[in-house]
Amino acid sequence: MLTEVGQVEAIFRYPVKSMAGERLEAAELGWSGFVGDRRLALRRVNERGAFPWLTASKLPELIRYTPVRRDGDDTREQPTHPRIGGEPPSQIRADGLPTHIRTPEGAELPVFGEELAVEIGRRDGAPVEMMQMKHGVFDEAGVSVIAGDTVREIARLAGRELDVRRFRPNILVRLLRPGAFQEDEWVGGVLRFGEDEDAAAISVTLRDERCAMVNIDPDSASLAPEVMKAIVRERQNYAGVYATVTRVGRVAVGQRIWWEGKKG
Repeated sequence: MLTEVGQVEAIFRYPVKSMAGERLEAAELGWSGFVGDRRLALRRVNERGAFPWLTASKLPELIRYTPVRRDGDDTREQPTHPRIGGEPPSQIRADGLPTHIRTPEGAELPVFGEELAVEIGRRDGAPVEMMQMKHGVFDEAGVSVIAGDTVREIARLAGRELDVRRFRPNILVRLLRPGAFQEDEWVGGVLRFGEDEDAAAISVTLRDERCAMVNIDPDSASLAPEVMKAIVRERQNYAGVYATVTRVGRVAVGQRIWWEGKKG
């Protein structure tokens, strides 16, 4: 039996891991998450650990870099760049990925160009290179979900207004029944975007354990440690949930969301 839990209030996609995201009215949900989401990431060239990616947790200024697309550009003319998973460069624009990155100063640099890598490497103090990943670079799972009520409650606990973009969700939910942290109740079940049997669906696998990203203002990159402290204090550092895709399809703002618990 399905239970209606709310509506899709907003959809976000982040073409480059830890850089600014984009808000969409609709997006295609593929097996690895939303098409074009976190398919690019900056690799620290000298990093030999299991997580070589440069993130805003290490370089907050990274969040002020904005991926952009120039429709008139021919991506085949871009410099040769590292790729993992065999995606040809010709798929970059077809998959909604950026052709350029706008720096905090307003310059637009080719996404795989040496100038961008040098610019960010200078800020980080170590060399980096842009990588394209066939299945994306995710912390835990391909889709992250949070409710607007949860964001507002964390804002109240932290004593400041908070932009939902701090939480880097893919899907922001407007709840049918008011109340923060209802997402915890969805773990182990499936969220379906529409009543149809073939509607896009995700399996909610675990609660979202937060990192220092929530402290970073998405516009200025200024830090507010009280945000994460509030989540740790009141929620053992959990807010929102992660999910994996169980049925591909289209997700759009305004769609009704249904939850189905595990059978048996």
